[in-house]
Order: sequence, then structure tokens, then C-alpha cells
Amino acid sequence: MAEAAAATKTTKPGWRTLVRSLRNRKSAYMALFGFASGLPFALFLGTLYAWLSEAEVDLETMGVFSLIGLAYAFQFLWSPLLDRMEIPGLHRLGKRKQWIAPAQLLLGIILVTMAGLDPKSSLGWFSLLAGIGAFASATQDIVINAWRIDIADEEATIDILSTVYQMGFRLAALVGGALGLIVAARIGWPQTYVMMGCIMLAIGLAGLFAPDADVDQAASVAKNEKQTAELYVPGEIEPRVRNWALLAVGLLWGWAILTVGVFMARSMTAIPEERPDPTAFIATYGPLIVIATIVLPAFVAAWLAKLKRDGKHVIVEGRAGKASDGLILDQLYRALVQPLVEFVGRMGWSLVLILALVLTYRITDAIWGTFAYPFYLGELQYTNDEVAVASKFFGVGAILLGLALGGWLITVLGRMFTLTLGAGLAAATNLLYADLALGGATMQAVSDATGFTWAVLQFPGGSERLARLMITIGGENLAIGIAGAAYVAWLSSIVAKGYSAVQYALLASLTLLVGTLGRGALGQMIEERGYYYVFIFTALIGVVAVVLCILEWIRESRGKRAAGVVAPEAREALPAE
Repeated sequence: MAEAAAATKTTKPGWRTLVRSLRNRKSAYMALFGFASGLPFALFLGTLYAWLSEAEVDLETMGVFSLIGLAYAFQFLWSPLLDRMEIPGLHRLGKRKQWIAPAQLLLGIILVTMAGLDPKSSLGWFSLLAGIGAFASATQDIVINAWRIDIADEEATIDILSTVYQMGFRLAALVGGALGLIVAARIGWPQTYVMMGCIMLAIGLAGLFAPDADVDQAASVAKNEKQTAELYVPGEIEPRVRNWALLAVGLLWGWAILTVGVFMARSMTAIPEERPDPTAFIATYGPLIVIATIVLPAFVAAWLAKLKRDGKHVIVEGRAGKASDGLILDQLYRALVQPLVEFVGRMGWSLVLILALVLTYRITDAIWGTFAYPFYLGELQYTNDEVAVASKFFGVGAILLGLALGGWLITVLGRMFTLTLGAGLAAATNLLYADLALGGATMQAVSDATGFTWAVLQFPGGSERLARLMITIGGENLAIGIAGAAYVAWLSSIVAKGYSAVQYALLASLTLLVGTLGRGALGQMIEERGYYYVFIFTALIGVVAVVLCILEWIRESRGKRAAGVVAPEAREALPAE
């Protein structure tokens, strides 16, 4: 009982909580791991194309490299393995760290090795290393998200760890992107990638000393056996029914993995003119894969949860079995099905609200990001340099400021308040772009009145129109930072620690569904109605997200009152722990 009381002990949000969280060494490692997540993402999906262009690699061949983005888009497909599999000899590092540190060291070695190759003459090896690197990078992202959830406590709170992670990620995007281009222009691409590789190696070595959960291998084995045995106690679903559910979910996941695998094989082996289009593949099959791996399995999980709740097809007293004959099937069930059963069973009908909020909260920037550069460069006729200054440097700074402000607001005013505020601000900033689409008179007036235009004019190349663009992007990115800090913290808080890798990866992947479905419709709307109406429309979608945030706020408040606790982050994992 004392342990249960300790688990639900709460602390009042405030400055002291914030200071304690930031001083905790878990926060320092979270910043490192966030940086390690963002750096390969920038190097493989952005900066690499600049190197290939400079090496005069043709665009058709360069299209192969766009395939590495699939590793990030569909990373949830192998997340169940990372929750259950162990690397022989490395488990003593910890459940999550056994994957994090090797992935980071591998990424460092790959970046250094790529630096020694000529992209044009050694394109085969170059593309192979980039593909392996993207897979390793996506893998570490899955496990780092799970690590953040697993090691969070009352001092290093999930809210602060989530904010620190995003700040590290955004800073790495700046280092690997804009600063990488600047450095490469002065010392060359090979030297730049050697430098980036050494940074990853250093983080990987430092990560060996990070704290982690389940470091004791004997205790972990005993815990795994106990959790498997719990599938056979009275009240649990009968093995026969579990296996049918596993077969259904396994076939759906198998189809998804096979579909992605066949597409990758065709793309890597076919001649350029016969390669399938990656964008068309994601737009067509992306939503189907998400439906097959998330939506339909969720219905299966809901069915199992209902059977268990109603006492149908469950093991009855006196007929409990042993976890021996179906051990492999039990492990597969725990990896694929049980995370969803736990989540659906815990959330109940609230799952509808959760999924609606996940689908709408980041929809404005998830869809709009694809059309940002056509809007800046084509519609508004800004130059590449102006967009780089406004978006890459000033914009990233605004996001970092927004993340810091978001972390402070979460700590002082609460997670749900900040989540709702972030949704409102994100929706409102679409109106800033709507004004820009009409000529930007209001944004220019704001820039002039605040003295921002005067400040921009003091720099070489500064102009009133650049100030107008910078203050608009700055306002949006500040809102994105606040919303992002609250969203990742909220998403991390609703998953169970024992299933964190799978549950978080699956929920986060839903942005793929809404993004791929929405971009085509949004592009058509831009063609037919223009950018102004699109910004008004996305602002209205943002209002829906605000309403859903308020409903979720009410749901959590009622749940906390019913449970007699104050902080949802105090909830430990349920059956998995």
C-alpha cells in the first residue's frame, strides 16, 4: 500500500518542479538523445541531397535516396520487436539503452564511412549506407521515445523530458541542415560528414552511461516469465481465442510489411524509368497500411477487451493453464496484440476522443508544411536566401523559444491548459498567413509598430518584406513550439510504460494517415481557391482541435477525481509492469 501511495504522490506544478527536472541528469541525457534523433534525420533527408547535387548525381538516380524516408514513415512496423527482443550480451545496458547506444554508434560509423566515398563513383555503397543509416535512425527514434516514457518520474517529469527532447531535436535539425550547408561550403562535404559522424559517436559513447529501466537481466527474465504466465490466470482470454486474434492481427501486419518490402525491392532493383513513385506509394498505400496495422487491430483489441469485461471466452477458476505449450504464440500475442488490448481496455470509449485529437491536433502544420516553399517562393516571390533566413534560422529560433515557453507553461499551469492553448495559437497563426496571402498589410503594420522592421533593416539584405515574412514565420513557429511541447508530453502521458514503444509509435504514426490523405485535397483547394481560403480552412480545423482538447481536459479531470490523484503522469504501467 505504501508503494501504491508513493506512485500516486503528487507535487504541485511550479518553478521548483521545473528547476528539479532540468537539474536531473535524465534531462541532460534526454537533450543528447533528442539531438541524436534530429541530426541523422536532417543529414539523410535534407543535407544529403545537397551533397548529391554538388556531386552531379542525376535526379532520377537521386530519387532512390527518397526511399530512405520510408524508414521514418513506417517505423512503427518493427516497434513490437523493440519492445520484446533483446540484443545478446547487451541487455545489461538496460531494456532501451541496449538499442539506443548501438544505433547511435552505428550511425556515427556510417556517417564517417560515407565521408570516405565518392557519391557518383560509389553510388551503390553510398545508397546502401544511407538506407541502413535511415533504418538505424528510425529505430533509435522508437526506442528513445520509449526510454523517455519509461524513465520519467516525479523529478524528471514526462512533460519536461518531452520538451527537452524536442529542443534537442530542433537544434540538431539546425546543425545538420542550415549549419551543415554553411560548413560544407567552407571545408567540403566529406569533412562535414566526418564531423557529424564524430558527434554521433560521442553521443553513443556518452549514452552508455545514461540511466535506464530493467538493467538486471535475471530480474527482467523473471518479469517476462511472470507476465507470460499471467495470460493463463482466471479471467484472461482463452488461448484459443487469443490465437485467432493473433492470426488476424498478424495477417494484417504481415501484409503491411510485405507491401513495404516489395516496394523497396522494386525501387532498388528496377531501372530509373520503371521505378515506382515513392510519393504515390505513400499517398495510396500509406493510409491502407495505417488502417491495417492500427485501425483494424484496434477493433480486434476492442472485441477482446469486451469479451474479458463480459466474462466470455475467458479462463475460469480451476482451468488455468501453463505458459509452456504456446510460448512462441504467447510472445507474439504480447508483442502485437496485448499493447492494443491494454490501451483500448484502459481507454474504453474515450479512445474515440483520443484518436480524434491525435488526428486533428497537428493537422495544420502536418498538411501545410508541404506547400510552404511553393507559397514563399512561388506565390510571394521571395528569394531562396530570404526564405532560408526567415525559416531556417529565425524560424528555428522561434520554435526553440516556443518549446521553452511551452515547457514552462506545462510546469506552472498544467499540461492540459498548455495543450489547449497550443491548439488555439496554432489555429490562430493560420490567420497570419491568410493576411500574408492578401499582401500582408496587417503583418507589416505589426512589424513596424513593434520595431521589428527597424531591427531587420539594420542587417545586410534586410527589407520591409523580409521583416513581414520573418514575423509571420516567427509567430507560427512560436505557436508550434508551445503546441509541440504540450502534444508530445500529452501523448507520452497516455501510454503505458510497459508498452511504450508500440503504443507511442502507433499513435504518432496516425499523422501519416491524415497527412497523406489531406495533402492531395489541400493542393487541389489551393489550385481552385487560392492560398487565402486554405489558411482560413486550416484555421477552422484548428478550432476543432481546441474543442477536442477541452473535452480531453474534462475527461482527464474526471478520471483524476475518480482515482483520487492529481497528476496523470504519476500513473505507472498497468499489466506490463
